[in-house]
Amino acid sequence: MQKNKRIRWIFLWKRIVNSLRWFRPGLGVKRWLGVIFLGTTFLAVGFAFFVLDIYRNAPETWWLPLLSIAALRALPRMARVLIFGSVGLILVLGGVYALNRTLLLPFRQPGRPVVSALEDHRRRESGPRLVAIGGGHGLSMLLRGLKQYTHHLHAIVTVADDGGSSGRLRRTMGILPPGDIRNCLAALSNDEALLEQLFQYRFANGGSELDGHSFGNLFITALAGITGSFEDAIAETGRVLAVRGRVYPSTLQDVSLVAEVVSSREGGEKCVKGESQIPEVADRIKHIWLEPNNPPAYPKVVRSLLTADMIIIGPGSLYTSILPNLLVPDINAAIRSSPAFKVYVCNVATQPGETSGFSCKDHVDVIEQHVGKGLFDLVIHNNRFAGDLLEGMEWVRLGDVSTFGYPLYEMNLTDEREPWHHDSDKLASLLINLYRARTGPLAEN
Repeated sequence: MQKNKRIRWIFLWKRIVNSLRWFRPGLGVKRWLGVIFLGTTFLAVGFAFFVLDIYRNAPETWWLPLLSIAALRALPRMARVLIFGSVGLILVLGGVYALNRTLLLPFRQPGRPVVSALEDHRRRESGPRLVAIGGGHGLSMLLRGLKQYTHHLHAIVTVADDGGSSGRLRRTMGILPPGDIRNCLAALSNDEALLEQLFQYRFANGGSELDGHSFGNLFITALAGITGSFEDAIAETGRVLAVRGRVYPSTLQDVSLVAEVVSSREGGEKCVKGESQIPEVADRIKHIWLEPNNPPAYPKVVRSLLTADMIIIGPGSLYTSILPNLLVPDINAAIRSSPAFKVYVCNVATQPGETSGFSCKDHVDVIEQHVGKGLFDLVIHNNRFAGDLLEGMEWVRLGDVSTFGYPLYEMNLTDEREPWHHDSDKLASLLINLYRARTGPLAEN
């Protein structure tokens, strides 16, 4: 019996402590409680004057003694102030609390207090403006981690993909490839567990034209037809998925990626056209470019870069995800003009057919050869080389940094289950900590 009573008291104390969380700074609750309290006070004063007028001016009636008893006239005035004030405050707070619970009931997550959701929302709303540049698995992995820290998150995605479902839709429907954009939207979704499965679902074994297509690609293509533009389709998809943040194509022009490769079998050099074909050649890539050359950047991309607090380039395939974005001249110029903190995240492992044998220094050198020097403020490199990689992969070591030219930060960033990938939580936490260390209190504004 004594144990049950103690448990009840502990449960009650936790309820009280949890309720007091509503008064923490930064939630935006106390100011509105103050407004409610002020309005209630004015109503109470007005009602008191009305009752007082009746009490003074009404003739002697049978109900005046009852009014006197209800006003607690037998008690000292300060005692009455405390009693009526306490009862009023309890009623106001209880009513506001119950009303909010009722209104928020459709949006509550089971087992999670409303105040926790509000604290999380306010923290992300005050987060930094981050822009991530890349494509493929690397960018979606990065977004999955960063969305825990801010709602001001923009992703810039390459549109040079010409393989798989995206390539087929690009050729048959005449739209920009939606594959990487689909991955990013799914990663940013608030209900990622279910929606990512839905958007990544591929039709197969049906012997139909749908074989190989992902539902997400078809969904974006359908919205492009309904809205009349690819960029509107992306925005509407984000609304459907309740995405916080934005995903932008690097350009709205239909571009192709072309590589000049040094052939080890045939000798000499040759050109390979198509993002999906370049990794298949398995020869050393000498240079890549976009056709048509100098495509204009999507205007919202430039605006995002110029107003960003931090720009993150990578991780992702060097030649087929990172460089196609940086080769858009307006994007390169906007990154250099932006006052943001600019970070390059080097890959954990090499990619067969693209970067076999590459070190971190080699990755940076290739970027500088294509878009010029001085693009970053910091380079991040993984320094843990434990675990089994997939066939053809190698660890990206640091390489000769005697002429590196950039500050370097090394840390264990690998995913324990898939060591050839970054761990999204580790990488996002490191990036936010580096940003806060650089900007100090400004990171919380």
